[in-house]
Amino acid sequence: MVEQAQFSKTLLHPKHWGLWLGIGLARLLSMLPLRWQMAVGKGIGRLMKLFAKGRVRTARRNLELCFPDMPESEREQLLTRNFEESGRAIFDTVCAWWWSDKRVQAHMNIKGQTHVQQTLDNGQGVILFAVHCLPLEMGARIFGQFNPGVGVYRPHNNPVMEYLQVKGRLRSNKALIPKRDLRQMVRSLRAPDVIWYTADQDFGRSSAVFIPFFAVQEAATITGGTTLAKLGKAKVLPFFVERDASNGAYNIEIGAPLENFPGESELDDAILGNQIIEQIISRNKEQYMWLHRRFKTRPVKGDPSLYSDAK
Repeated sequence: MVEQAQFSKTLLHPKHWGLWLGIGLARLLSMLPLRWQMAVGKGIGRLMKLFAKGRVRTARRNLELCFPDMPESEREQLLTRNFEESGRAIFDTVCAWWWSDKRVQAHMNIKGQTHVQQTLDNGQGVILFAVHCLPLEMGARIFGQFNPGVGVYRPHNNPVMEYLQVKGRLRSNKALIPKRDLRQMVRSLRAPDVIWYTADQDFGRSSAVFIPFFAVQEAATITGGTTLAKLGKAKVLPFFVERDASNGAYNIEIGAPLENFPGESELDDAILGNQIIEQIISRNKEQYMWLHRRFKTRPVKGDPSLYSDAK
């Protein structure tokens, strides 16, 4: 468990100076009014769409696979908006890591926090069932304003970014747990405490079942939520966050604990989980992370990739 960001002089090595320069610029931009940041982020997103051709192909293919009945023109509009939102997400992260509590509170709306407190008061841990939406970093920071929890994360390969993400995420979280440390997650849930859990990405064949995800009938889906809830004696609560362009607010909604979860079957639990994920994504499709290869693992090894024909 990580409870403090560790700074060392090696982070100041000349090979990191370019990164520190970019970080300094981002820090300065975080001082701008949010609407100005979003305007800059939109422009960054359009540049990403222009130059990041591989990511464009992946996102376009994901949208084709998930929404085959959506008119192509509508999917292309969604694709463009998604890249704009991806550019804006840079500032979601920057602001989550560096804004003061007071400034965060001026831009947040929360519903359903009583579900969290009631579950904890009952002596049960809380698994916040989230998806990889673009404003998720700010969602975690906001949630910590009223109930700091324990973040599950992937340590960054770059030591400077690892230092910054740990330092930034501990602004609201009590601690961070590497995503493979199941024992520590269970220990935290039994405390009881709150952790985040996501099951909407393709983590490979191990511990996965192949079930529907939108229009894709066999999407590799991990079943760790069942194991975590059983071992941690915890309740699973859906977690939604979005950035509202109309008023500049970050909106969070936490659902009631899922009934009969975990159930008797990991497969049924995973199917229910994907249905909830679809509902969360559908509330704001353009702010979901469509840029990763969600369907890279096929049911049978050697099956053609779903991305081989992506244009």
